Amino acid sequence: MTKRPEDLRSHQWYGGEGLRAFSHRARSRQLGLNPEEHLGKPVIAILNTWSGINPCHMHLRERAEQVARGVWQAGGYPVEFPVSTLSETFCKPTPMLYRNLLAMETEEILRSYPVDGAVLMGGCDKTTPGLLMGAASADLPAIFVPAGPMLRGHWRGETLGSGTDMWRYWDERRAGTIGAEEWDELEAGLARSPGTCMTMGTASTMTSAAEALGLTLPGASSIPAVDSAHNRMAAASGRRAVELVWADLTPSRILDSRAYADAAATVMALGGSTNALIHLIAMAGRSQVPLNLADFDRIARTTPVLADIRPGGRFLMEDFYYAGGLRALLARLRDRLHTDRITVTGRTFGEDLAGAIVHDDNVIRRLDSPLSTEGGVAVLRGNLAPDGAVIKYVAAAPELLRHTGPAVVFHGYRDLQDRINDPGLAVTEDSVLVLAGAGPKGGPGMPEYGMLPIPDRLLKRGVRDMVRVSDARMSGTSYGACVLHVAPEAHVGGPLALVRDGDPITLDVADRTLRLEVPEEELARRRAEWTPPEPVFERGYGALYYEHVTQADRGCDFEFLARPGKNPEPYAG
Repeated sequence: MTKRPEDLRSHQWYGGEGLRAFSHRARSRQLGLNPEEHLGKPVIAILNTWSGINPCHMHLRERAEQVARGVWQAGGYPVEFPVSTLSETFCKPTPMLYRNLLAMETEEILRSYPVDGAVLMGGCDKTTPGLLMGAASADLPAIFVPAGPMLRGHWRGETLGSGTDMWRYWDERRAGTIGAEEWDELEAGLARSPGTCMTMGTASTMTSAAEALGLTLPGASSIPAVDSAHNRMAAASGRRAVELVWADLTPSRILDSRAYADAAATVMALGGSTNALIHLIAMAGRSQVPLNLADFDRIARTTPVLADIRPGGRFLMEDFYYAGGLRALLARLRDRLHTDRITVTGRTFGEDLAGAIVHDDNVIRRLDSPLSTEGGVAVLRGNLAPDGAVIKYVAAAPELLRHTGPAVVFHGYRDLQDRINDPGLAVTEDSVLVLAGAGPKGGPGMPEYGMLPIPDRLLKRGVRDMVRVSDARMSGTSYGACVLHVAPEAHVGGPLALVRDGDPITLDVADRTLRLEVPEEELARRRAEWTPPEPVFERGYGALYYEHVTQADRGCDFEFLARPGKNPEPYAG
């Protein structure tokens, strides 16, 4: 213990004989509390992203009770705060538009209330980075409780992976190979319990990254949402949150360049979501740690894919948990990680991995038989993406990883929906489908439109993958030869705005290049004719977002949140 009760941040509110302290204690009595229940004890904020419209988090109301039990057991006082739920399924146009809003809310709640430490409860895609970005900026002791993946889906004897099999069978439905009855059964069998997608989508990728960063209890990210071990982990996290306050172990002591390098390596070894690159760059920015796309590409070239999990592999998160979970995978990567850094446990990262073993080499591959010898994500550059683009190539058809084809261009998602199945559309399986105007500003919010639909007539001929290029993101559960996050985006005058139908585009993953095969003189002429579009928003939070969001290669954070500088403590006396 390095702090005394009178050193607690909350003591500024509750301690002393001043009028304000009297008022705070009186209002606490209004809440039914006597002073001895919270005065001189660490006040732990439980930031809960539960809501009635977020199926991934529908168990977090109960888990918050377990966290609170752990806080009480350790001698703290729990206070639950509801924060933005960011339901991936229902929030439109995309929860990515509101990730920074959750980060702001998290930081300001922790700053403005009598809080000594925090337990952050999330998991659905944007909630993990949003909570952690805010906590990193607030820099109070904090621990993350992942929501956990849902159980496997089932349909007619087949195991289903949420997200991935939805996309796959939607193509089959459009191709006419399954009918309405099968489709209705799939709808009922895809998502069977609370929890996040049980594929290696953005949710499990980011909760795994949080664990690799050292912000969860060891093994927390792999536990299925409905497993009793999840309850026990929640209570243990509450107990540890109190200990973190006494030890003054804050995110800034944990989140250094080594932690972010290990998180990037974890994403690569998992064959994780491309969205992780945007989120980790934004999170590192809050920690004032340099991290860019070149770092990811460098780490990818030396990190094998060991997790055989959909969409790039065969298995699901439940299988991963039974095979040993993230601790077991990281134990196999141990020699490539920074094992001497500290985590929320107060131990080193290496000590947290001690004793972890793999129970199934099919799910978590050996180093000598990886799913891929390099990380599953590649960073591309070229005249079409001067600031970078990404592709999850382990989830793409291998024959498309070196491809040149004529562009078929769509300007915005509505244009794509209106024309993709137009019988007059000049498109073949060799075409490169291009979506422009779906980036951070143009989307707005950079929606997950990047897995452009293959035209129905090509699906009916058996085509199941094509090269697709956009300034959008795609769901981490998606697959295909989809080039994403093209930066700068078309909406701000990036080269994607200059592509015309028929222009040859070359993708070469091995060479890490994405090129528009058009003479520079012609591109200069088009650039001179380009007219900037009108702002998407005229007022409200959208206008704030539009005016301050950075491009994908910089994490899509708000520049005023990522910059260094003081955010003064409030005076509570």
